[in-house]
Amino acid sequence: MDTSESARLFREASRVMVGGVSSPVRSFSFVGGTPLFIARGEGANIWDADGNRYVDYVCSWGPLILGHCDREVVDAVIGEVRRGTSFGAPTVPELELARRICSSIPSVERVRFVNSGTEAAMSALRLARGYTSRAKFLKFDGCYHGHADPFLTRAGSGLATQDLPSSAGVPAEASAALTLPYNDEGALEEAFRDRGSELAAAIVEPVAGNMGVVLPEPGFLERLRKLCTEHGALLIFDEVITGFRVSPGGAQGLYGVRPDITCLGKVIGGGFPVGAYGGRAEVMRLVSPEGPVYQAGTLSGNPVAMAAGLATISKLDGAAYRRLEGASARLEEGIVEGADSAGVDVTVNRVGSMVGLFFGPGKVRDYSTAKASSHRAYPRFHKMMLEAGAYLPPSPFETIFLSTAHSDEDVDATVAAAGRAFKGAGD
Repeated sequence: MDTSESARLFREASRVMVGGVSSPVRSFSFVGGTPLFIARGEGANIWDADGNRYVDYVCSWGPLILGHCDREVVDAVIGEVRRGTSFGAPTVPELELARRICSSIPSVERVRFVNSGTEAAMSALRLARGYTSRAKFLKFDGCYHGHADPFLTRAGSGLATQDLPSSAGVPAEASAALTLPYNDEGALEEAFRDRGSELAAAIVEPVAGNMGVVLPEPGFLERLRKLCTEHGALLIFDEVITGFRVSPGGAQGLYGVRPDITCLGKVIGGGFPVGAYGGRAEVMRLVSPEGPVYQAGTLSGNPVAMAAGLATISKLDGAAYRRLEGASARLEEGIVEGADSAGVDVTVNRVGSMVGLFFGPGKVRDYSTAKASSHRAYPRFHKMMLEAGAYLPPSPFETIFLSTAHSDEDVDATVAAAGRAFKGAGD
């Protein structure tokens, strides 16, 4: 496979861009080799600058739940661009998307749009602190809530990929976070017993998607909800990944646990920069201009992003979720069978169209067990899959995503390639 043009472009980019990329995990630093420069996408496929075609399982890290260049999304974007790209004023697409979110996400009565998941989480924490008049908060090992200072302790995503416990430039006093193991109810009980009166909030990915995919164990989210209520802390669900992906109502709709504040992103922008946070009207009324918790943004609610998100969500009916479930289950089953046939121990965690692949035996239920997986095998596996035409996340701490555009033929070709790759990737 010739990737010489991508290599040339990366050398040029490294002269003018930090690390040659705009986000760390894109650098291929974990899997080795040169990151591919992507030239275009269509459906479930992408093409690199050298003309190589791949079945895409990154899907722009989750937003492209309909695949690349969905015709109705593209038409909505083009129509909106022709009317204007930004006004710094309220628009109808913004109102329509807000209505759709409030009618779909069980806990959201009022919503505020921002420009990224990082902004949403940062703003949600500020709101919780303003509502409770408390500073400290609870988070969980391996969950990632963006790169705002308070959240960069034992976080997932790029920090996990680079094995960094935190980030330089973040003073200890900036966080005020109490960090616990994910899925550990005993640690929860102890933390709330000792510090519950100090906590403004607990923030959690209801399905962790930034240490690989880790599902909540039965009772974990329910117990967290109960403890927050008992101790006067707000519960924040970071559904930037799971919102509209795992169900029409997000993870809270799937598991039946309602947070006080929900963070959204990715799917609600249909491939454009977007974020949102919302919750009970009583809580959201504290946000400026109605209340004293300040947050603003020049491009928040950008009409092009709103139009793309609305067009995307409008296509996510029951049939779409059934297609996602069918393709994802087919991929999961095929990967497990291929690994078993090759004598390679793997664990596959999946909820809907989110798939996590871990090398090694044993259940993966938290950051500790995710990190204990045999990551030496993943770079070899990733390289072989790339050569076979499957574009996987360049880190085992990220999520494999599927879209409604992934066909049975796409999945079957990927499963066949995985079977061959397992034979060469095992320890």
